[in-house]
Amino acid sequence: MNKAALAFSGMTDSAWWPWLKRAAAAVFFILVAGLLASRARSIEWRQVLTSLQHYPLTAVWGAVGLTLASFTLYSCFDLLGRHYVGHSLSTPTVMTVTFISYAFNLNLGSVVGGFAFRYRLYSRLGLDNGVITRILSLSMLTNWTGYLLLGGLVFALYPPTLPVSWPIDASLLRLIGLALLTTSVGYLSVCAFSSKRTLQLRSHALELPTIRMAGLQLLMGVSNWLLMSGILFILLQQRVEFPMVVSVLLLAAIAGVITHIPAGLGVLEAVFVALLSHQMHRHDVLAALVAYRVIYYLVPLGIATVVYLAMEAKVKRSTKTAREPKKSF
Repeated sequence: MNKAALAFSGMTDSAWWPWLKRAAAAVFFILVAGLLASRARSIEWRQVLTSLQHYPLTAVWGAVGLTLASFTLYSCFDLLGRHYVGHSLSTPTVMTVTFISYAFNLNLGSVVGGFAFRYRLYSRLGLDNGVITRILSLSMLTNWTGYLLLGGLVFALYPPTLPVSWPIDASLLRLIGLALLTTSVGYLSVCAFSSKRTLQLRSHALELPTIRMAGLQLLMGVSNWLLMSGILFILLQQRVEFPMVVSVLLLAAIAGVITHIPAGLGVLEAVFVALLSHQMHRHDVLAALVAYRVIYYLVPLGIATVVYLAMEAKVKRSTKTAREPKKSF
C-alpha cells in the first residue's frame, strides 16, 4: 500500500470522518432543497395540471411498455446472482423477489427495498445470509457498473450545459466522465486478470465474477439505465435530445444517492427543472416527471405490495402445513 493510500485509510478511520461525510451530505441536501424551493415558487402548478390533462396517450403507453421492459430486465439481475452462488430457486421465484425489492427500493430507499426485502424473502425461501449477501452484492455491482460505463461515456462525450451557479462546469464533467470510464474498465480488468479471486467483506468471502459475467453485468446495467432514460425521453415528448436526458437522469440519480432521500423525491425534479427549463417550459418538464413517478414508481409499488403479501401468505401456509402432524390411518 502506498503512502497516499495509507494516509487516506488513516483519515477515514478518524473519529471526525463520519461527521465530515454527514456535513457534506447535509450541505448538498440544503443546496438541492433551496434550488427546488426557488424553482417551485415560480411555477404555475395549474399549468402543470393542464399539461397532464392533455398528455398524449401514445407517450403514456410508450412509457408503460419501456417500464415493463426495465422491470423485466432488472428482475433478471438476481438470475446472475443465482448463477454466481449456485442456489436452486426457480427462475420465476428469483425474478419475483427481485421485482418486489426493486419496486420498494425505488420508493423507500435501498435499506428497506434493496436490502430488507431481499433478506426477508430469500431467507424465508431457505437461503442463508452469506448467500443473500453475495446475491445482493452482485446485483448492486450490476446496477452501478452500468452507471459508471454509461455515465462515463455520456459525461465525457455529451456533457450537459450546467447552470453557471453550479460548482462544476462541462470541462470538469468531462474529466469526471473519463474517471468513471476508467473505473468501469478497471473493474473488467480486475475480473479478467486478478490472481486474487476472493475478497473479504467483513465476515463474508466474495469471489470475483468471471470476465464474461462482468461484461454481462455492464451490458445489463447500461441497458436498464437506457430504458429508464427512454421512458423520460418519451414523456418529455422527444423535445430534448436523448443524450441530454440520459446525462440529466444520471446526475439526478447520484444526487438522490448523496442526499439519502427515498425515491429522490424533490431531487429528481430539482435537477431536471434546473437543467431543462431553458429547453422546455417548466410546467411541461414537471408534468413529464409526475407521469414518470406514477408509471415507474407508484404503479409498480402497488403491484409489488400485492405480490409481496401473496408471497408471504403462501410461505405461511407452506410453513403451517409442514408443521402439522401427519394423520395415520
